[in-house]
Amino acid sequence: MARTRGSWTGGALTVRSVLKPQDVARAVFHPAWIPQPLDPSVERLKKFRVVAGAVASLGVYTFIEGGFDFTELLENAMTASVVLLFLTPLTVGAMLWVWRRGGTVRQLRVPLLNSLLLLLLFVGCVAALLGLVQTVNGSANAAVIIGVGLTMMWMLIFTAYGALRVSGNFFGTAATHRCLPPLLAMVTSWLVAVPDLVTGDLHGLSLTLGIVFILGAPVTVTAIALLEMGRLKRRYGIRLKAHPATLTPAPTPAPAPGPVPPMPPGMPPAGSPYLPPQGGNPYGRPYAPGGQHPYAPHPQPPYNPQYPYGG
Repeated sequence: MARTRGSWTGGALTVRSVLKPQDVARAVFHPAWIPQPLDPSVERLKKFRVVAGAVASLGVYTFIEGGFDFTELLENAMTASVVLLFLTPLTVGAMLWVWRRGGTVRQLRVPLLNSLLLLLLFVGCVAALLGLVQTVNGSANAAVIIGVGLTMMWMLIFTAYGALRVSGNFFGTAATHRCLPPLLAMVTSWLVAVPDLVTGDLHGLSLTLGIVFILGAPVTVTAIALLEMGRLKRRYGIRLKAHPATLTPAPTPAPAPGPVPPMPPGMPPAGSPYLPPQGGNPYGRPYAPGGQHPYAPHPQPPYNPQYPYGG
């Protein structure tokens, strides 16, 4: 199904929304086409996965090794974004090969393109923010620093809130398969940690801290992701190896019951609808007053009692 106009943001953005970058990020990086969560417990697991994934992507050793360096933090975020730009399509392509017997790629074309657009949009925002920071740091013009600095602050809030959103829905891949977000988070966290493990680069940390901060995040993400996919399989029959077209659509979460509306005035009191009124003729007076019953035992003769031909 193709997108309709306004289906990306769901019509939630207005002119006044520009003043609130967090609202713009919520509408842009969690589009209306992303399916609603199935289970509150799965949603809670997703929040823990987001935190562990942020640790794996950015690296807490940035804060421990040499203090807080905002530019280095953005460079790490840019590196992680570029990794995602290549890793996510490769992982999804591998799953499409696994799903090849259950359905076709054409059936998943729209959600896959939507997810790719969301990924490109986020990588572009991180690159733009990094460019703004470098412009402010390298400029000596006060007007440029103020103008670009205000834009940089807006982009910083916008990108930070966007990062939280795309970490939870993992670029909307749940619209293709609900098991893709935990799978991609698991693969990404290990891919970020493997180079440090292979090269033995602990970034100036001791062996114990290096193991904790390099292996702790991917191990945590993996455990949470496996638990999340296990619950999706047990409770909703959603299996990672099954093509999305072969899965039974998950039930839509029922809306919360609202208050019972008051009874309109003039309505009869509650009771048996078939109980006739007490006393008198239950059927009223169906015939005109003074009229004769049509089935009386001695009805009036229709003609004059005198013989029409004389006596």
